[in-house]
Amino acid sequence: MIELNKEFMASSLSPLILLILRRQESYGYQIIQELKDKTGGELKIAEGTLYPVLKKMESKDWIEGTWKKAESGRERRYYILTEKGERELEQQYSQFNFINDLINTLWNLPNSILPNKSTTTSA
Repeated sequence: MIELNKEFMASSLSPLILLILRRQESYGYQIIQELKDKTGGELKIAEGTLYPVLKKMESKDWIEGTWKKAESGRERRYYILTEKGERELEQQYSQFNFINDLINTLWNLPNSILPNKSTTTSA
């Protein structure tokens, strides 16, 4: 399992949620399960991590939540993507692609541009 630090997870979770909600409405536990399934169990997100992010996204009008009764009779808060959320997703997707491309470019540069110590001579 890949361990992601809190800061990285916090910045990555919003676009992941937006991508899931782009396809269909969903509730918290279902979002957690989908992320777990899509990563073959590698990514595990605690409810205590997800729900504050959902609240923040809802306060920004990126998503809209509605309480509905599930078949089990239990109340669940279902979320859908708003138009503002779609625009935000497009922006975040572009930003992540830009950063990903930059990381790949920098990763593939030579490790050092300084001469190797063993090849330099002392005067």
